[in-house]
Amino acid sequence: MSEEKPEMTHVAQAPQAAVQTKRTFSIVWVVPIIALLIGGGLAYKAMTEKGPTITISFVTAEGLEADKTRIMYKDVEIGKVSGIALSEDLSGVVVTVSMDREAEEFMTEGTQFWVVRARVAAGEVSGLGTLFSGAYIGINPSRQGKSQKHFKGLEKPPIMTAGQAGRHFILESATLGSLDLGSPIYYRGIKVGKVVDYDFDEQAEQVLIKVFIDAPFHEKVLKNTRFWNASGVDFTMDATGIKLDTQSLVSVMTGGMAFGLRQYDQPGEMAEENEKFQLYPNQEASNEDVYTVKRSFLMYFDQSVRGLSPGAPVEIKGIKVGEVVSVELQYDLKHLDFLIPVQIVMEPERMKSLINEEGDIVVGQAKEQEIQEDEANKTLLIDRYQQLIDKGLRAQLKTGSLLTGQLYIDLDFYPEAPPATLKEQNGYPVFPTIPTPLERIVDRVDNILSKVEQVPFGKIGQELQVAVKELSATLGEIKSMSGQVNQETIPKVNAALENLQNVMQGIESTLGPDSALNYNARTVTNELSMAIRSIRSLLEYLERNPQALILGKEGDKQ
Repeated sequence: MSEEKPEMTHVAQAPQAAVQTKRTFSIVWVVPIIALLIGGGLAYKAMTEKGPTITISFVTAEGLEADKTRIMYKDVEIGKVSGIALSEDLSGVVVTVSMDREAEEFMTEGTQFWVVRARVAAGEVSGLGTLFSGAYIGINPSRQGKSQKHFKGLEKPPIMTAGQAGRHFILESATLGSLDLGSPIYYRGIKVGKVVDYDFDEQAEQVLIKVFIDAPFHEKVLKNTRFWNASGVDFTMDATGIKLDTQSLVSVMTGGMAFGLRQYDQPGEMAEENEKFQLYPNQEASNEDVYTVKRSFLMYFDQSVRGLSPGAPVEIKGIKVGEVVSVELQYDLKHLDFLIPVQIVMEPERMKSLINEEGDIVVGQAKEQEIQEDEANKTLLIDRYQQLIDKGLRAQLKTGSLLTGQLYIDLDFYPEAPPATLKEQNGYPVFPTIPTPLERIVDRVDNILSKVEQVPFGKIGQELQVAVKELSATLGEIKSMSGQVNQETIPKVNAALENLQNVMQGIESTLGPDSALNYNARTVTNELSMAIRSIRSLLEYLERNPQALILGKEGDKQ
């Protein structure tokens, strides 16, 4: 048996694959990479465009909401409230605001913030849109001042004048009166500006009112321009009578001001930005001259000062030289009597006509050196006024208007007045006074009445009666002696004596205690006394109620 050899089979070996390590980009990563790039770009944009974060303090957060309340300028959003918290002392709230980057340059000391709500003031209605959209924070941007991150919000919105052509001015006044933000300012009856702000001065003694005058009318505001209050109806009832004045119907309801030059003033230089002016209470006051030298005096009056009030004029020959500052009532414990000190302020510069070039009496407008001397030396001032008092200058109350009953102080010369000395009391010279004309008449009537009452009419009649009896006895003796005279003279003497005796009897019957003349004299005296008392009562009533000459006695039936 033969062995079969196994058949050899040829096995082909597979080729070995060549492995390449080349890296390829997978499309799977496209989306995440794009998202990452977009996120990074947004983050970079947010970082580069993010504005400053500031805080604003307000008294209350009424109407404000975090992540909702916006900061608006000219109806454009430039920021948003991100948080609201109470202040540390619980006196208000602190609002955190994220501002846009373009507003960063305006985050300075001069920028103002306030909450815009619906508001009606000075005849204008604003913020009505907030009734539907909610309150928002307004901004008055400014590049002036240092950069800062914390602001104090305003409680009242300012009047926006940024970018407007015109000029700001500051007015000084004792009170704000009826003025408010937005109150109009008139020039010759045309509205040319408005009130934009007001506040106290550093001492809180005056109100500073900031106004804005539109161009080109700001060029009419000169250094010698006068501003006056034209608010409402200017109704004045004083010693000069009744006055009624107003600027317009708008000023009657909302208040306002006006300005201009006095009638005969020459135009001065144009006023600068934020230049200060005095605000006069009315147009009449703005027309008066301004006097810097003022002298204070005290005056004491014994009679009633009803109708004399602060502001009443002090006049010489009908020209105002000062005014009343205060009227008080004091009780004298030593003499148990009432005193009425009236303080006045004199303005010597008004008395230009009283200047004596020789220097004997210098009371009026003087050189600057002389005025400074008066300020430094009160003795010189007292000496100057004492010369006028020596010539009879006295103060007297007079009625300025019978309709209003207002009084004023009149200075005039009364040479017959008793001598007086200008003494000083409580730091003020005391100016001598004399009674009013009505009071002087009453005093004279009293003197006449007292003298008439002192006449002894009854005693005079009795003495006349005794004298007549003695004369009759003497005549009888003469008649008995007539027998010694010759026969020619006896008839004539007897006839003369009989005639004289008849005359004496007639005198006795006329002047005797029961005579008609004596009775009539007493009657006339009594009637004269009653008449004088009636006159005195009438004068005293007219002194208290001078308007009765026109309106009649109160309570009388028509």
